[in-house]
Amino acid sequence: MTKKLLALSLSAVLAASMLAGCGGGSTQGTESKSTESGKSNESSESAASDASEDSGESASASGITYDGDEVTITYWHTHSDAEEEVLVDTIIPEFEKQYPNIHVDAVRMPYDGLMQQIITSLSSGTGPDLMRMDIIWVPQLAEMGALVAIDDLEGFADLKDDLYEGPLSTNYYNGKYYGLPLNTNCLAGVYSNTMMEQLNLTSLPTTYDEVVALKDKLGEDQYLIACDGANSWAMAPLFHSLGGVYTNEDYTKASGYLNGEASVKALETIVEWYDEGIIGPCFTGGKPDSANGLYDGNYLFSYQGPWFFSNDDEENLAKVTGGLLPAGEAGSLTVNGGEDLVIFDSSSRKEASWVFAMFLMNEFSQSAQAVGGGHLIPTVKSIAESDEVQAVENMDIYIKQLEGAVSRTPSPAWERISDKLSIAFQSAVLHEDTAQSALDKIAPEVDALLAGEE
Repeated sequence: MTKKLLALSLSAVLAASMLAGCGGGSTQGTESKSTESGKSNESSESAASDASEDSGESASASGITYDGDEVTITYWHTHSDAEEEVLVDTIIPEFEKQYPNIHVDAVRMPYDGLMQQIITSLSSGTGPDLMRMDIIWVPQLAEMGALVAIDDLEGFADLKDDLYEGPLSTNYYNGKYYGLPLNTNCLAGVYSNTMMEQLNLTSLPTTYDEVVALKDKLGEDQYLIACDGANSWAMAPLFHSLGGVYTNEDYTKASGYLNGEASVKALETIVEWYDEGIIGPCFTGGKPDSANGLYDGNYLFSYQGPWFFSNDDEENLAKVTGGLLPAGEAGSLTVNGGEDLVIFDSSSRKEASWVFAMFLMNEFSQSAQAVGGGHLIPTVKSIAESDEVQAVENMDIYIKQLEGAVSRTPSPAWERISDKLSIAFQSAVLHEDTAQSALDKIAPEVDALLAGEE
């Protein structure tokens, strides 16, 4: 794509983004990961330091050499405080030691309005060389010709065989890969120890049938499920576990699937459970919120990502237990989130950017962010399954839960699809529409978005 055409494409998307604003469903899963860590910086630094010492020999395991001129590459990211500390104090110094001719200018970016900022910077020629970004943005930017296809770059073919397929697939668009899955995540279960004791539960419930059967044992202001919103991220594990789907397996059609019998039944069940007090008030913005409700014994369990365990103090974490989500008719399913690493086509430092990208994928870097930082889940199978990473508290739960992860629809139009899903879900939950009618209305609209007709 020529620079003129790319600029026109970027301008068009920027205009559409400004009209759409920041949709409620588009930021789910990433804002939570970017919140400030409640744990002390000392603990994160110590953990990352241990990982650094243990993985010293693997620091240059990417095996890529760099013989180019001395350059400084600009790297945009949305890491949390604890994650950024590991990046800046541990990973980048080791990288610059290994590659003294490449310097990294790491710039932390606010998530709100970030997609618009990316488009603006690329249009004006002031964008970064590479970036860690939300997985939902890769297809959109690839479609615009803004990203470098990495299929033929040094080391990718070998690395590809050791990556989890789900996270890797978020970088695939129109027959090529346009990024690396830097880290992945999903929602798993966090259970209230107080509620478990009050309900005489000696083990975590394994099915939603078991959960619902506890309804008559609830006390005043007690609920079984805490779901942080009727949207396409927070509600996805429950909707999918109950049999709901957004599209067909090829992600090309929503009609007959999103408004099919199984999806309608799933949404009707969710509405019924909310009406009956099985799902608590945080579902529609009420109090208590999910975290405090777990700590205080108002909710049995909630859907939370691994960042939950790095953002709270030890006193409160002692009040909860991590575990797999209950299974519905379709299984114990969840939603796949995470961040991908991309190189922009406008960069004049692509070679150096790729060297740094591959360094971020090696054992040293992936282990440092898993053991320290925000306990990010590695996407490299051999690293995620290592004793060092598996020893991180609750890491094994999230890696196991990922086996039932459903990817958000890999489409350049995902954010608009997500907004439509959230509006339909909310209208059904609030009884502004029936589940069938709400899904019937948006199914053809999602069809058009998938086909690129809107």
